[in-house]
Amino acid sequence: MKSVTIVLVSALLLTAPVAFAQTPYEQDFELLAMVDGSLAADGWLVYGNVSDAGGNYLYGHGPWPAPNNISNWCDITTGQGGIDQGDQQLSMFSDYNNPDHALGYLIESNLYQEQTLPVGASGIWCFQFDAKMGDLTGASTASAFIKTLDPGAGYALTNHIIYDTTTLPETWGTYTIYLDVTGLDNQLFQIGFATVASNYEPCGVFYDNVFLFELSPSAAAEPESQSTTFTRIKAMYR
Repeated sequence: MKSVTIVLVSALLLTAPVAFAQTPYEQDFELLAMVDGSLAADGWLVYGNVSDAGGNYLYGHGPWPAPNNISNWCDITTGQGGIDQGDQQLSMFSDYNNPDHALGYLIESNLYQEQTLPVGASGIWCFQFDAKMGDLTGASTASAFIKTLDPGAGYALTNHIIYDTTTLPETWGTYTIYLDVTGLDNQLFQIGFATVASNYEPCGVFYDNVFLFELSPSAAAEPESQSTTFTRIKAMYR
């Protein structure tokens, strides 16, 4: 039995009809080969932001097609799942190929799916995922997120909803965050995962059963979620 940290009413567990042109998404990683290029072929992107040890922003790079199973950024892995996670899971960690790890810089690594919100965008969209602790230690942090960015305003970050996954237990749980997209026409909408690490410290977290769906208008209540911002993040991502 999964440990569900954020409980949704039963109506939320069913994917609602698509509103306008925004696209639901689901991925359990079972059919993705454990070779580089599998996540990229499924639309996953990565973007990095780098700050000095004091949190002063230095630079960003990306977006790039997500690598996998090359010991950098993320892997499709096995042997970490329970009954509900199947044989394959996603392991997300840091951009360890960035040599600025050795300088003590804060390396923020983002792995995400992205789509453009349509004209007339509306409704509350939920990002649900399973997660458990990996090898994260030291000062490293991790999170799941929903972000929106406005291309008409220099890709300014207009929403950043996160669930902090830094202190997850070593057992699987199900977690949900959500955002009302009404009025965000033509903005970029992202769901994904992030880590902030330095000095090559471990920061891995396991994820699985990723879902993006619209909250049913007939639901009795909105799901509870965490809403905050990273303290060391640049408010521009592209």
